[in-house]
Amino acid sequence: MPQRPVMPTPELGVLMVTGAYYPELSGGGLQCRELVRQLRESARFTILTTTADPTLPALDERDGVPVHRVAVDVSSFLSKIAGAVKVTRVVLSNRHRFSIVHLHGFSQKVILLTLLARLLGKRILLTLQTSAHDEALQIRGRSRLAFWGFSQADLFTGVSLGLQRSYHAAGLQPEKFRLIPNGVDISRFRSPHAAERKALHRRLGLLSDGRIVLFVGFFSKEKCPDRAFEAWASLALTHGAIGPLVFVGATRSRYYEVDPQLVDTVKRRAHDLGLADRVVFVEKTLEIEHYYRAADIFVLPSLREGLPNALIEAMASGIACVASRLDGATDGLIEDGTNGLLVPPGDVAALAVALRFLVDHPDRMVEFGRRARQTIEARFAIGQTAQQYLNAYRTLMGQPTCAV
Repeated sequence: MPQRPVMPTPELGVLMVTGAYYPELSGGGLQCRELVRQLRESARFTILTTTADPTLPALDERDGVPVHRVAVDVSSFLSKIAGAVKVTRVVLSNRHRFSIVHLHGFSQKVILLTLLARLLGKRILLTLQTSAHDEALQIRGRSRLAFWGFSQADLFTGVSLGLQRSYHAAGLQPEKFRLIPNGVDISRFRSPHAAERKALHRRLGLLSDGRIVLFVGFFSKEKCPDRAFEAWASLALTHGAIGPLVFVGATRSRYYEVDPQLVDTVKRRAHDLGLADRVVFVEKTLEIEHYYRAADIFVLPSLREGLPNALIEAMASGIACVASRLDGATDGLIEDGTNGLLVPPGDVAALAVALRFLVDHPDRMVEFGRRARQTIEARFAIGQTAQQYLNAYRTLMGQPTCAV
């Protein structure tokens, strides 16, 4: 009996849609880029991103992939209208390059992109990234149109158990949801050697005999950098083993999340307490891994997260982490007292106690970092995440998938 010919697998074409993309820094944009870099041999990608920086080129190329940027001033209605027109042009002019629209997070532009995808016969994948903001019940409460745009996705992915629970609580089709956590490049984010750490201290200007405490993220009310400062300051005034507090992240930005008053408050408090020379602000870096390797302790005092990239990166870098206990988010990464410490959200005193414990117990601090690295290697390596997304793309196109 003659064998049936093996048909070639159709090329996967994916339009990645995100709110910011490299060299702009955001959790969703960075995760999007990592997926593209992992899967560019298996799929053809096109990037569509909005930007708050009009100086960035409208058409760019990153990692061999075309990047289309649409500058939008969110405070201007006319700018939003012009942005919608530009988004439409990009989608229509690239319609032959993709069969799947992958939306990273929910925003107003999802409604327009959903409509365009439906008119063009494209499949839609919506990744839920941020608690509350991307939750179905919250979106249903905004407007019928918003929930229509949300519910039209052919497949949903969520980065955390909390987002999975919120999806099911909305009564949506369970078979259309997949839990795919964020992943990290474990070769880039790794534990340093002792000599390397000392060299990084010199290179980054972090010369101190004390333990270096690191915060990474926007200066936003939800990230709570001011509470990280207050907890650190309560020890810095009395504990000789506490080194500098390093803030890496935007303090002045067009992004709506950034609250410039927060950095003013922190700087004023540092000056008043005589700690100004021990607080370091890094507005932007393209080598964030160096700061993780230089640090001893990472703090994440957020009030809300999906599955925080910064915490995953810090854990992969083998440093001890203290984070707010956020149900379905940080507690999916840290097992309190085993590979890090969890504290109640907003509790400065508890955060200070956790910092003191790590400084006073260096052996435990090192052990937490070692186990944190093991956790990421086992469950959050970017290769595993990328393969799950490739399977999701193939499912949408009716193609065979691979075991992860």
